[in-house]
Amino acid sequence: MTSQPNIAPRAARHRARAVLVGDRLAIDRTRHTDVVSTAPFCFRTGEGYVVAFRYGVLVLVGLQPAGEDYVIAQFADEIVQPAPMEEERVEFVLSPEEEDGPASGGVLRLKELTVPRILVFADILAKSVALARYEKEIATVFDTIEPTAKALSTSGRIPSARKALLQLIGSALLTQHRVSGRIAFAEKPDILWEHPEFERLYARLEDEYEIVERGTLINGKVGVIGAAAQTFTDMIDTARSTRLEILIVILILAELVIAALELFRR
Repeated sequence: MTSQPNIAPRAARHRARAVLVGDRLAIDRTRHTDVVSTAPFCFRTGEGYVVAFRYGVLVLVGLQPAGEDYVIAQFADEIVQPAPMEEERVEFVLSPEEEDGPASGGVLRLKELTVPRILVFADILAKSVALARYEKEIATVFDTIEPTAKALSTSGRIPSARKALLQLIGSALLTQHRVSGRIAFAEKPDILWEHPEFERLYARLEDEYEIVERGTLINGKVGVIGAAAQTFTDMIDTARSTRLEILIVILILAELVIAALELFRR
């Protein structure tokens, strides 16, 4: 009778969840205990960790669904300008024998669950979910501009809604500020200064989630939106100036006609 081959047990899978809850988080550090990091703010809760980013993202690592909802509710009073929730999930396994980094099937492998590792992949998850939100916002702005551009190309009529176009410019500039300023998608987390040994893990995750490419693409789209909206507003201003000049000419002609009529009567 042949013996059965030894089959390695499947490594237990854990989950991480990144949730964008608002435009910004005003974190009250005194409300949370067991803090393991201050930049970004990270504390331990139960068997897992919570990493809070000021640009409105919470990354929950190793928590059960009920625990995740409880933590999110705890931050309700610290959310500045709540926004429709955007989230991203990833599963990870602890595999001491293998290298840190992405694996097949979208699963992340970590040698062990240490704070530096958590901060590195939490930084990537937070940037990814924030970029996902701004990608949707940019797509909405393009959907708004497209009918105006199409009408201009087919009928040659200049759009008249100058206020709406200025709002688009403002929205595009705000998105660019959030992506390049708040998220700082091209910058590495501070933890890498203290633990450069995790540079490779960060680089692999950054490449996996295409953080730099997505951020650069958003900035490029913002530039296109700004240029298009600026073109429309310039055309509207030119048309208004032309109408104003025509009105002035008409008024001058009217004055001349009135003066001529008065002379004729005399």
